[in-house]
Amino acid sequence: MSTTTVDLPTMTPAQAAVEVHSIDYIPERERHGNVWNQATLWFLANAELATLAIGLIGISAGLSLFWAGVATLTGVVFGTLFQATHSVQGPRLGIPQMIQSRPQFGYYGAVWPQFVSVLEFIGFTVFNAIIGGQALAAATGLNSTVSLLVVFALALVFAIVGYDAIHFLARWGTYLFLVVFGFFTIAAAFAVHLPASQSGRGTFMLAPFLLTFGVAASYQVTGAVFVSDYSRYLKKSVTARSCFWWTFGGAGISALWMIVLGAFLSAAYPKGQTIDVVRLGGDAIFHGFGRFSLLVGVVGMVGAAAITLYSGALTTISVVDSIRKIRTSIRLRLAAIGLIAVVSIIFAVLVPANFLTAWSNFLLLIFYFLIPWSAVNLVDFFIIRRGQYAIREIFNPRGMYGRWGWRGLTAYFVTVAIMIPFFSTPIFTGPIANALSGADVSVLVGLPIAAILYYVLARGVDRTAELATVQRSNAELEKEFALAEVAGPERATN
Repeated sequence: MSTTTVDLPTMTPAQAAVEVHSIDYIPERERHGNVWNQATLWFLANAELATLAIGLIGISAGLSLFWAGVATLTGVVFGTLFQATHSVQGPRLGIPQMIQSRPQFGYYGAVWPQFVSVLEFIGFTVFNAIIGGQALAAATGLNSTVSLLVVFALALVFAIVGYDAIHFLARWGTYLFLVVFGFFTIAAAFAVHLPASQSGRGTFMLAPFLLTFGVAASYQVTGAVFVSDYSRYLKKSVTARSCFWWTFGGAGISALWMIVLGAFLSAAYPKGQTIDVVRLGGDAIFHGFGRFSLLVGVVGMVGAAAITLYSGALTTISVVDSIRKIRTSIRLRLAAIGLIAVVSIIFAVLVPANFLTAWSNFLLLIFYFLIPWSAVNLVDFFIIRRGQYAIREIFNPRGMYGRWGWRGLTAYFVTVAIMIPFFSTPIFTGPIANALSGADVSVLVGLPIAAILYYVLARGVDRTAELATVQRSNAELEKEFALAEVAGPERATN
């Protein structure tokens, strides 16, 4: 079995103002943090104005507030199940989310889902920064371009400092958000008046219902591609159950809250966009509270942009590492963050004026390509290999996971092909979606097909032979880090 070079950090995290690690393995001696921090991290990631914008989609599509709420609830629960399940992988493997795709798709084959994820990170950074900039401009009167750059600059600071800084922002941002928007929500229920047309359940409409369900589910599932980036520093002793439920609670509650609040405000102010409805709703409580709420909302947008910049950099490094083997370093991570930021700023200037439509289309398109990946990745982790991976081999292009994972790639692309007739977007509507009056059920088709197909194909994996390599390799890896700590801050190779 060929071996691969494993980079060790030149200094410990305690010695560095900026995070040392990027896509490399986090040794047990450096694991830290509380599992409940997953709740505050994912609460703030979703408790932001971009999430609230999802609530406007169902109302604008013609759903009543009641049916928009039902579609949101089911979509959020469905999507968060995947996000929270991926969170469990972080403590077990100690490496970022998307590089974990190599055992299923191969060292080079994993580049495709990684590349799709980079597009997601750029898209989310753009949208988060745009809404954050609009909120800051509305709250302070600053020029819109200046406000956009301020949000980008603040997000960059937290992304550069890294993992612990983002968790710090998430904790305190969650506390602030709970107080301000908790009061906002309760007071708005009395101060904001719905039109008479929203007094009952309204008429059920399948296509808008599935659109709302799909967008809400997509919004949560898209978090699957980076969720374990923020749990990989937790100790291996953290239970899967606790990691799952803290993530599910934080991500699910905040998403459901914000989307339903957005639907409520949109029903009350049907002509308003995201910033408008928050300002109008806040001012209905008392004059000036709308602007203050928007200012608090900027904190969430900064946090969300920092998260996507940080994970976008990790995934970009994973792509580059697959094409050409590289040494991880602080400088490399900062360069990757800078690249994602520059591209995002360029796109932020070019985003269509009809933001809501662009946002919906973007989420749905990304969703189509992430569902098969998520199913394959989870089946491999929980059923086929049961969380047992040789970390060294994931970084080895000639290792036991191979250059191309034909099982994962076959399951992925066959599933995407089967899903195409079910696609329903303004750009393309498949024949089956057409027959269903535009209703999109691609997720309900793609998920089980990808999972079952990969399971059938992967039954031939020789787990007995793999386990011997896993145990030996991982023990040597931890030993290597321990020896490096005794020897001093110098890089070592196996």
